[in-house]
Amino acid sequence: MSDARRYFAPCPAGIESLLADELRALGLRGVRPQRSGVLFTGRTADGLKALFWTRLASRVLLTLAEVDASSADALYDAVKELPWEEHLRAGGTIAVDASGVNDELRNTQFTAVKVKDAIADRFREKFGRRPSVDVSSPDVRVNVALRATKATISIDLAGEPLHRRGYRTPGVQVAAPMKETLAAAVVALAGWPKVAAAGGAFVDPMCGSGTLAIEAALAAADIAPGLLNPRRSVERWLGFDRGAWDRLIDQAHERREAGLAKLPPILASDGDPKAIEIARTCIRRAGLEGRITLELRELASFDLPKGGAPGLVCTNPPWGERLSERSELPALYDVLAARLRGAEGWRLAVVSPDPDLAEGLHLAQKRTVSVGSGKGVATVTMFEIGAKAVAVKSEPKRRERNDRDRGASAAPARKAPADLPAVDATDFVNRLGKMSKHLGKWARKAGVGCYRVYDADLPEFALAIDMYAGDGPDEGKRWVYVAEYAAPGHIDEDKAAARLEAAVAAIPEVLGVPAEAVFVKRRERQRGSAQYDKLSACHVTGVVSESGLLFEVNFTDYLDTGLFLDHRDTRGWLGELASGKRFLNLFAYTGTATVHAAAGKAANTTTVDLSATYVSWARRNLALNGIADTKHEFVQADTITWLEQAAAEGREFDLVFCDPPTFSNSKRMDGTWDVQRDHAGLLLAIERVLAPGGQIVFSNNRRSFKLDADALAGAGLVATDVTGRTIPKDFERRPNVHNCWSIERG
Repeated sequence: MSDARRYFAPCPAGIESLLADELRALGLRGVRPQRSGVLFTGRTADGLKALFWTRLASRVLLTLAEVDASSADALYDAVKELPWEEHLRAGGTIAVDASGVNDELRNTQFTAVKVKDAIADRFREKFGRRPSVDVSSPDVRVNVALRATKATISIDLAGEPLHRRGYRTPGVQVAAPMKETLAAAVVALAGWPKVAAAGGAFVDPMCGSGTLAIEAALAAADIAPGLLNPRRSVERWLGFDRGAWDRLIDQAHERREAGLAKLPPILASDGDPKAIEIARTCIRRAGLEGRITLELRELASFDLPKGGAPGLVCTNPPWGERLSERSELPALYDVLAARLRGAEGWRLAVVSPDPDLAEGLHLAQKRTVSVGSGKGVATVTMFEIGAKAVAVKSEPKRRERNDRDRGASAAPARKAPADLPAVDATDFVNRLGKMSKHLGKWARKAGVGCYRVYDADLPEFALAIDMYAGDGPDEGKRWVYVAEYAAPGHIDEDKAAARLEAAVAAIPEVLGVPAEAVFVKRRERQRGSAQYDKLSACHVTGVVSESGLLFEVNFTDYLDTGLFLDHRDTRGWLGELASGKRFLNLFAYTGTATVHAAAGKAANTTTVDLSATYVSWARRNLALNGIADTKHEFVQADTITWLEQAAAEGREFDLVFCDPPTFSNSKRMDGTWDVQRDHAGLLLAIERVLAPGGQIVFSNNRRSFKLDADALAGAGLVATDVTGRTIPKDFERRPNVHNCWSIERG
């Protein structure tokens, strides 16, 4: 084998240049940033060096060839011709990961099987035996990246994602922990290397499992990630260079000792005792026990260290994953801002799903970078703290405001549409037209009036587009609701604005609606032209139907319309289950599930939500359908508190629907709510009001959510995952939009 090799290091979108700088600092050659990754060249030792030292790459892929993938047979033949015996023993194990599709290869699983068969057949013909499949820990993991009619065939040197440093205990984590590679990128973007070199402290007052603090310590102490997890699967690759690997380990140990001797103060705190215990374990497993100061402390009482050089506060506050839930988060940011005022010279970096939230700190922003993450897009916003940096503009704590109000900020406005770069929206127009025709036909046949017609189908036009057909008093009207996903950091801001401009201009003609019936909600701070402000500058509501029932929707005043379209099938199912049942709807939002249950002949219903706005909205939805509220109770209350009272009163319900927020810290609650941390306690509280033979339908939309089946089993509850049956056809492209369980007594 020639030792001149090509490599590709994938990374989250938005940090390509950061990863390129890291690889150059390692002395690697041919470094070229690409979309969501970086190319480089070198010998085997160079690939191993990148694998051992990178903090930012998701994987390190050794490119073997680019082959014909115009058909399944062409791909099979090309892969079979590659010299796999130079990489894998005949009796070894493999796994194949595939990504991308084309007209002939439309299923990644099929592509992976075809490649696996080609490799296995080559070994069988040459050696009379074939490798077996081991998806969890193979000797060699093969990566297939399909683009158009070509496929890049690579070997994944790590064999597993590089964010798995090895300091986390599998299955024991806080809710939605940040990936280690993303945390490393955040501390680098925040300027931590410069702060650490000057002796400044690192502080995370909402540390969760401590990932940011650990990655900050590893970077400042010059500790190679490869020391934590030596990636031993690479040792089973036949091209492995043992001498080069051992030299990397020896040098890394020397650098670690020198780095720890000059490590600046690292402080982490959190108000959740469980999170602190998890963080303590992670710190110990990372070999940093005694090097990171860890405290159980509420955000409202944390303090910066006194004396020394100004440092960095870097934190990842909880995310509200639905737009409506994010309205609860600004109060948390207010507390953070209050604890930082007067810290002259310090820096602050905040990770959030939306720059609007970071604006609530009322500090002057230095820089904002969008980074791809498991949650979609994370926004890292950097600030200078101190009296000179305080911004004049402030914003209300509640975000039940229209885009015009939220867009009025101290940030400079985007260029006017005439000054934006020209954009070719042909592909978007064609795709939207195709999906409109396809899903429109389905919707008419299924009697669905409100549905998602486009969901970031083209990465360049990252929009969610929903159709709403009026009914009842608004029969004949049609509206389009557009939510923009934040563009990755590597996308030029003006180019992203131009694409949105082009898309919004095309939507009325493609979908056949008036321009004034198109409403745009940005999922990042509104910096768009006056055209977008105008779309939501007035109060616009409508009446729509679902399964023959009428619902009020609002296109302008809130961050959601009042009708979660992904729960359409869930609501229909609840209506079928509700006949003759005592129905309880918790975290009820606008009461849409209650209306379905009442229409399904529920014996009675009880609707509970903390928001008076939503409780009133729920009443209006029931009244829209001519349903008298004599058998239907509406309660404005904290759900947990109400459940305790209901249990004490001996109340019972036959069917309970619970779709809680991902996170909430409303001032009307005691403490905070986190669905991963708190769901077991909630379900056990519901069990105490569940009648014999009763059923709980539990849903949430945290993508990484794990149900605590053991806690439920202890109370005699058995959970069945019913997510598949509750995902509507128009959301099949995003099957993780929510998860759902049916829970009953065993």
